[in-house]
Amino acid sequence: MKYVNAQFLLPAELVRELQNYLQGGYLYIPADPARKKRWGEVSGYRQELDRRNRQIREKRQNGASAESLAEEYGLTVSAIRKIIYP
Repeated sequence: MKYVNAQFLLPAELVRELQNYLQGGYLYIPADPARKKRWGEVSGYRQELDRRNRQIREKRQNGASAESLAEEYGLTVSAIRKIIYP
């Protein structure tokens, strides 16, 4: 997490008001839940996993065994079954 000096970000009157509650400390401001992104959305990893899981389901529908898919994707048979049967 990157710290930002409030004097460079907030109006002076708001900084003075905050100083009534906290002097020279750190204040954590949580993200707005309505704007919060789900795990992996920022990095794109979620989309990558969705694409991989779609491929696994397609290959299974085309006759690939759970064992062969596990070996191909470096996953356990249990993990493959969780992807195939959500």
